[in-house]
Amino acid sequence: MVAVLIYGFQNVLSWVQLALAVYAAVMLVDAAVRREDAYRAADKQTKGMWLIFLVIATALLFLLPLMSFLPIIGLIAVIVYTVDVRPAIKAVSGGRGPRRGGGSSSDGPYGPFNGR
Repeated sequence: MVAVLIYGFQNVLSWVQLALAVYAAVMLVDAAVRREDAYRAADKQTKGMWLIFLVIATALLFLLPLMSFLPIIGLIAVIVYTVDVRPAIKAVSGGRGPRRGGGSSSDGPYGPFNGR
């Protein structure tokens, strides 16, 4: 019975680790598509430095067990990028970029929203 509980816990933990590794890969892609000057304008480390951090973090999360020391450090790097660096870069670069058509954020598909 105890072996079943331990195996079940390990199975859940492996799914959590896989989800965290995939999320780290998504943040790696996000960091790769951002402009280099946005990192400097947001007063963060360079784009190359964050790419190195996130590549190492992603590799550690995919290769080593989650309950060891190094993947936890990689997870911390991913969290720092997610909650600190990414919002600052998005604020500097204007989010997703300019809207097509030059309309405001309240415009619908056929023009401005009147609220009537």
